[in-house]
Amino acid sequence: MRAVVTGSRGFVGPHLLAHLEAEGDEVTGLDFAGPERFDVTDAAAVRTHLGTAAPEVVYHLAALSHVGESWADPSTQFRVNAEGTLNVVAAAAALGIRRVVVIGSSEEYGEVDPATLPVDESAALRPVTPYGAAKAAAETAALQMGRATDLEVVCVRPFPHTGPGQTDRFLVPALAARIARAEREGTDTVVMGSRTPMRDLSDVRDVVRAYRLLAIAGRPGLAYNVCSGASTAVGEIADLLAAASTRPIRFETDPALVRPVEPPPLIGSAARLREHTGWTPEHALADTLADVLAAARAAG
Repeated sequence: MRAVVTGSRGFVGPHLLAHLEAEGDEVTGLDFAGPERFDVTDAAAVRTHLGTAAPEVVYHLAALSHVGESWADPSTQFRVNAEGTLNVVAAAAALGIRRVVVIGSSEEYGEVDPATLPVDESAALRPVTPYGAAKAAAETAALQMGRATDLEVVCVRPFPHTGPGQTDRFLVPALAARIARAEREGTDTVVMGSRTPMRDLSDVRDVVRAYRLLAIAGRPGLAYNVCSGASTAVGEIADLLAAASTRPIRFETDPALVRPVEPPPLIGSAARLREHTGWTPEHALADTLADVLAAARAAG
C-alpha cells in the first residue's frame, strides 16, 4: 500500500513510518521540519506534494499538538489544525486519493458527564480548550468533504499516549528525564506536580497499529477512539517509572508544577475499534514506561 504520513517528524510520525514499512508499505513522509517544508496551511503546496507522492492513503498527523500551549494563540491552532486538515482532505479528494485517516484527539470530547464514562464515539463534542475545538472543527470539515466527494475519510480520536521519542514537554517523558538525571547525579529526590489527575494512557506503538488497521478496515464517515479503556493516576505512573529506576526514587510535590485546574478524568471505550478491526493493545503500561525511561537515559 502506498502511503503518505504528514507530520512524519513529530513524536508519532516516526513510529508510524516504522510500522508501515515493517508491514511492507511504500511510505512517503512529509513534515514542515523536513527538507520538503510541508506546510499544511499552503493549500497549493499540499496538493503538489500529495500529487507527487500519489498515495492510496494519507495519514494526516501534522498538527500543533500541545494542549496547554494552545491558549497562547488560538487562531494559529485553527489555522494549522483545522484549516490545514481541510487543505489535506480537499487535495486528496481532488487528486482521487482513496482514503485519508485524520488524526484528531480525545480533547474533542471536552466536558463529559462522569456518569457516562467510558465515553464512546456517540458522545457530544464539547471541547474546552482551543486545541480541542480546532481538532473538532478539523474532524467536522474532513467528514463533510467525505460526504461531498468519493474520498473515504476515517477520523480517529486518540487518547493520551506515550513512548520513546516523546518530548519532555509532556508528563511521562518529563518525569523520566528527571529520574534519569537523578540516576546520573546520584540523588534520590525527584519533583513532580499533583499525583491525583487520571490518564487513559496508551503506548504509541499500539496507537500506530490502530491507525494502519483503520486505514485498511475502518468505515468511512466514522470516528474511532484509540484508548486503553483504563484510568491511571499520575502518581501511579510516577511510581511505575520509579520502580524501573536504578535508585530509590522519592517524589516531592513542586507547587510550580501543579496546574491551577486539572482536567476531569476521561476514560474511553475502544469497542468500535475492536469490533471493526480486531485491534487490541500489546504493550503493558509498566513496559511502556520502562522504555521511556531507557530513552531518557540514552538522551543523557
